[in-house]
Amino acid sequence: MTINLPELETLTVEVLDDDIGVMRINRPDRMNSQTVKMFHEHLLVARALRDSNLRALIITGAGDNAFCAGFDLDEIDVITTMGVREFLKFQETATGGIQALRHLPFPVIAAVNGPATGGGMALALAADIRIAAPHAKFSAAFVKVGLSMGELGTSVNLAALVGPGRAAEIGYTARIVKAEEAERIGLVNRVVRGEELFDEALSLAQQIAANSPGGVRMSKRAIQRNGEIGSYAAALELENRGQALLTRTTDMPEALLAFKEKRSPQFEGQ
Repeated sequence: MTINLPELETLTVEVLDDDIGVMRINRPDRMNSQTVKMFHEHLLVARALRDSNLRALIITGAGDNAFCAGFDLDEIDVITTMGVREFLKFQETATGGIQALRHLPFPVIAAVNGPATGGGMALALAADIRIAAPHAKFSAAFVKVGLSMGELGTSVNLAALVGPGRAAEIGYTARIVKAEEAERIGLVNRVVRGEELFDEALSLAQQIAANSPGGVRMSKRAIQRNGEIGSYAAALELENRGQALLTRTTDMPEALLAFKEKRSPQFEGQ
């Protein structure tokens, strides 16, 4: 599969198995920390991938030392010199890039291969699935620099995963959550030995890719949209509509036929 990507400075993107994308945060000499340029490139990558036929995307950090250590403090002066309107524009760019990745129509897997702090934690939280190396750690460190955890979707996504009480403690104290605790409280799906982390992420992506493309995409839509509404009736309506639409595809009849014939289905995503 060929995807037309712009020239990137802070990220790399490749396609494996013709339908699984891999995006690496590519500043290993700076703990893969974020810059203004990186936030913009998140949006460019999401736009390029959105209409592709990818079945899943893996996000991880380049090198072995970090997933993403948040905003590069060497660029912090850029923020402090901004006026309110300019800073709001920057916030919208940063948030827009990460949330564009979150709203990709196919599943996103974060392979957290080291510290994920501040904006790096926000990036991991934007994924659908998180797996972590034993040396991974998480921190919503925004209050340490005079900001709040209402940053880049952290307050919403963290509370949805671990509950408002735990989210409050993690956000108000800015303490470090190590991999073992992160697994226990549901912040990550599981912890995997470091050398096996990417292979595990790829295996997950391959399992996803073996299923109906439309079914997976509609499942993601249902989970995300229903998590954003407070009405049970509206949630059921969205589920019902999605299921009805999927019965009009070629993949569902093929899956039923394959089940009867005791073979693997051949999904076409049509």
